[in-house]
Amino acid sequence: MGRVTLPTIETERLILREIEEKDYIDMYEYASLPYIGPVAGWQPHTSPNYTKSVIKMYRNKYQFGQIGVYAIHLKENDKMIGTVELHTYTKGFKAELGYTVNPKYWGKGIAYEASREVIRFGFDDLNLKRIECCSFVNNTQSKRVCEKLGLTYEGIKKKAYVLYDGTIHDLICYAIVDDEFYDRIRQGNW
Repeated sequence: MGRVTLPTIETERLILREIEEKDYIDMYEYASLPYIGPVAGWQPHTSPNYTKSVIKMYRNKYQFGQIGVYAIHLKENDKMIGTVELHTYTKGFKAELGYTVNPKYWGKGIAYEASREVIRFGFDDLNLKRIECCSFVNNTQSKRVCEKLGLTYEGIKKKAYVLYDGTIHDLICYAIVDDEFYDRIRQGNW
C-alpha cells in the first residue's frame, strides 16, 4: 500500500498534523506517566529515546498498510498535547479510532474535538464504511468521549486484549457507520 498523506486539520482550538520526531519532548511529558499508557494499552515510556522510537514506529506504520498518527497541537502555543489516529485500518472498509491526551488537558473536550475531525477524514477522505472505538471497560474518560461523539454502544468483547504485561482485559466497544455519519451531517448534527 502506498503512503496515505495525512492532511493537516484545523479546528477552533487545535491543529492536527502527522506526528514528527520533534514532538518527542511534549509526548514524553505525558507518555511517561504511570497511569496513562496502561489504560490505553501501552507501556509507560521509560525515556525520551524510547518516545523517539515510538514516534519512528508511528511514522512507519504505512509500511504495514496503516495510515499514521496525528499529533494534537494547541493553536495558542503549538504545544503537542496528545495523539489521535485511525488504526487497524482496512482500506475502504473500516478503522479503529484511538486517542491519548496529556492529563493536564483532560476535561476540556480535546479528545472529542480532535476525534470528530479524524472521523470526518475517515469517512470523507478514506471512504470508510465503519469506525469503531474500543477501550478497557474501566476507562470512563474514553467511554465519555465515545458517547459525546454519538457513537453507538455495541457491547463488551470478553477477553479481547492482552496488555504488554500479559494481563487479559475485556473491551467496551462503540462504533459509527458511514450511513449514520452522513445522516447526521444532513441533519446538521455533526
